[in-house]
Amino acid sequence: MAKAKGNCCSPAALQGCCKVEAVISIDERGQMVLPKDLRDKAGIHAGDKLAVVSMDKDGKTCCLSLIKVESLTNMVKSMLGPVMEEVFQK
Repeated sequence: MAKAKGNCCSPAALQGCCKVEAVISIDERGQMVLPKDLRDKAGIHAGDKLAVVSMDKDGKTCCLSLIKVESLTNMVKSMLGPVMEEVFQK
């Protein structure tokens, strides 16, 4: 399968790349710990901001994804940038 171009989280890039990296627990305060090896692999450091993105199916949240805020910002800019340019040209 050819590697998808563009953002690593685009629908085309997600085909065949999702896997269970770890099973984590939520404590009584609602906190969880991302294992160090995953933080290192994802380049997540103390103070970084992560966006929590939920996906719903049949009215219930079925999936939660964590995306580094700067990556999310770049995704939004790449999707909305051309649209906004077109709007402002009118």
